[in-house]
Amino acid sequence: MSAEDFTRLADLFPNETVTHSYVQDIELPAPAGKQSPGTFALITLDNGLDHSKPTTLGPNTLVELGKVLEGLRERADRGEIVGVGVTGKPYYLVAGADLSAVKNLDQREHGLWMAQLGHDVYSTLAGLGVPSFAFINGAALGGGLEIALQSTYRTVSTGAGALALPEAVLGLVPGWGGVYILPRLIGPENAVKVMIENPLSNNKTLTGAQAFGLGIADALFEPADFLEQSLAWAAGVISGAVVPERANAVDPADAATAAQWDADVKAGRAFVDAKTSNAAPAPGKVLDILEANRTMTQAESAALECETLADLMQTDEFRATVYAFLDLVQKRSKRPAGAPYRKLARPVTKVGVVGAGLMASQLALLFARQLKVPVVMTDIDQARVAKGVGYVHAEVDKLLDRKRISQDAANRTKALVTGSVSKDAFADADFVIEAVFEELNVKKQVFAELEAIVSPDCILATNTSSLSVTAMAEDLQHPGRVVGFHFFNPVAVMPLLEIVRAPRTDDAVLATAFELAKGLRKTAVLVKDAAAFVVNRILLRLMGEVTAAFDEGTPAEVADNALRPMGLPMTPFTLGAMVGLPVAQHVQESLHAAFGERFAVSANLQKLIDNGVKSLWATGPDGSQEIPESTLALMSFGTSPSTSEQVLRRTQDALAEEIGLMLAEGVVAAPEDIDLCMILGAGWPMFLGGITPYLDRVGASERVNGRRFLPPGVASRPA
Repeated sequence: MSAEDFTRLADLFPNETVTHSYVQDIELPAPAGKQSPGTFALITLDNGLDHSKPTTLGPNTLVELGKVLEGLRERADRGEIVGVGVTGKPYYLVAGADLSAVKNLDQREHGLWMAQLGHDVYSTLAGLGVPSFAFINGAALGGGLEIALQSTYRTVSTGAGALALPEAVLGLVPGWGGVYILPRLIGPENAVKVMIENPLSNNKTLTGAQAFGLGIADALFEPADFLEQSLAWAAGVISGAVVPERANAVDPADAATAAQWDADVKAGRAFVDAKTSNAAPAPGKVLDILEANRTMTQAESAALECETLADLMQTDEFRATVYAFLDLVQKRSKRPAGAPYRKLARPVTKVGVVGAGLMASQLALLFARQLKVPVVMTDIDQARVAKGVGYVHAEVDKLLDRKRISQDAANRTKALVTGSVSKDAFADADFVIEAVFEELNVKKQVFAELEAIVSPDCILATNTSSLSVTAMAEDLQHPGRVVGFHFFNPVAVMPLLEIVRAPRTDDAVLATAFELAKGLRKTAVLVKDAAAFVVNRILLRLMGEVTAAFDEGTPAEVADNALRPMGLPMTPFTLGAMVGLPVAQHVQESLHAAFGERFAVSANLQKLIDNGVKSLWATGPDGSQEIPESTLALMSFGTSPSTSEQVLRRTQDALAEEIGLMLAEGVVAAPEDIDLCMILGAGWPMFLGGITPYLDRVGASERVNGRRFLPPGVASRPA
């Protein structure tokens, strides 16, 4: 394509936040015993905004960078410079392509231009005629890491985090050379880890040290003098005093490497199938390109990358992913719908946790570590209290062993967490959360005891997963102080916090809850007090439909695998075993009491619980999943089996019905909040866009409710 096409593409985005390319000439330091190699041109990529606004790559940014690089190539031809470096503003090299810009490319031709523009610019960087260097000072994601890969040499800071090629989870492929260069640089096995396994494992990223260990970077320096050390190292390379070694680099033409390459691609496909059931096209496309480019030139691979990107940019899955990642996780999560004015929030200087079991202990650790305030745990006897405090100390020691915290931080965190057998220890607490047995009368008794001890302004929070917050507060003198504060397990990992407002919950209490969530680094969603709130209500409806089909006579392997086209993280029966069959049944009973037969209680499941069976599936002698005869003997089945297609459609329609009812009841403000909850609280795949875009896409929303949850174009291609 021509320069005019690139300009026309850039003109489509007049409001792009441009990351500018600022050039500075630097006289390189002289290596020991030698003269300075000469003048070095350093490009700093900077959008002129603070660190809360990451630098990104849109069409105008790329056009400007391309012009700067053309000018530097001319200077290199004239002998004016001996090398070129690229670095970024504080905390970032570049955070990748501007997804909001990419999402708006509604014509395949424009997507193709965007892909080709990136390759055109990056090939200029790779062909300057002098060595090029990337000084990775901070986050380098997607196209940002590919800038580094296209450079001749790379240094990285130990302070740099978030290095990744995450495109597979974003509905795209690494389209600007990464999928070609990376396997040759670090080997195909490591490349599959970076491009497939990490993105599909909660979008895991690399630290600077990890990137250096893999061979992505040639040198590792501390952040305090990172740029100075990188320039000195570059001077050594240019002068010949430093010769980088690349132990993991491979030649695809080598027979052993070729065989390993094919094996690693095959392993990658198995991983994708296990993680996503191949319900999204992008991961498979990454592997298609990796498999093909073993025998390609870089130019041939670039052409394949561009065509693949152009196709993927027009898919509903990509639009749904951008909706989930950008509109929900990056934006809506930071502005919770319905949250009160934050200035109403009260300070919290001490936290109480009622209970010292596993959940309570996780909460105590989170509050102490993130808020850095005293936390006191109580339980009915000293042995339980000691076990809870001991758990916190052991987890802190694990963090210390992994070098996640310093010795001083470990000592401080341990000192903040104490235990008591008396609730009198809560007398000066500002916020007390209960994590006791999931039974309404028990929780009401706890709150009654607390109200007689704590100050009038102390907030009482419940971690209930399904019970009525309103009922818990109804007998208190000050019911306005009670709020639902529902975490997901494991507490340290799961980012969602459902904040439940009962009808009489005070605005100041609610505002404090949202500020606490922010301090705990959790994403809070405001939820109306309705049975099981959002995530558990939807999951139990899903599990209930599959269980009902099984009870009716559908073979277990058919029922449990019927939802594989959804690409969910685990099957319903596996999820039930992980949650615990008694817990799942208890929540189902709560939902049945609230909503009737939509949440049928399985007699078969109760028989398993009564007989101590913890999971329907067991591992057979050959490693396969099977139901033991002893388990089957406990249950009875109907004579109306369903096909997998029927179970899938039945579940889709049930979910569309339940979400439609939840929105009509005002459980949350909008479908976007349902999606945010399911992504962050249940691991619902981003490539589905959450749950409502999926139900729109398969037609369930219109079959059941007569309309879509989201307008066309929000999480799908425009109509």
